[in-house]
Amino acid sequence: MKTKMREFILLFRQPSFDYSIASPIEVQALSKRWKNWWKNIEAQGKLESRGPRLDNEGKVLKSSGIITDRSFVEIREILESFIIVKAKNLENAVTLTHGCPELDQGGNIEVRPVY
Repeated sequence: MKTKMREFILLFRQPSFDYSIASPIEVQALSKRWKNWWKNIEAQGKLESRGPRLDNEGKVLKSSGIITDRSFVEIREILESFIIVKAKNLENAVTLTHGCPELDQGGNIEVRPVY
């Protein structure tokens, strides 16, 4: 019996890396590492969708009606991007994050099931 694959979203958060001050060589090397990482997931047939890299600018509307600048004011992290992957379960989805360049940059990855 074949186990049905579920979708999981991998949210990439970065508290400190600033692409705007990185050299073109650093950005190119990092871009290559990212591409190699997600191409590996794609080769396994587990990449469902790649989300775009997000801009740092933004607003958050709170339930109290208060609007704050940018989505990372309180958590001090920038939500940079996301991808959607296919995995048998949450543990398998977390395994796909191994080797992600986000972790080498001091960032973190939130893994959540998609309903």
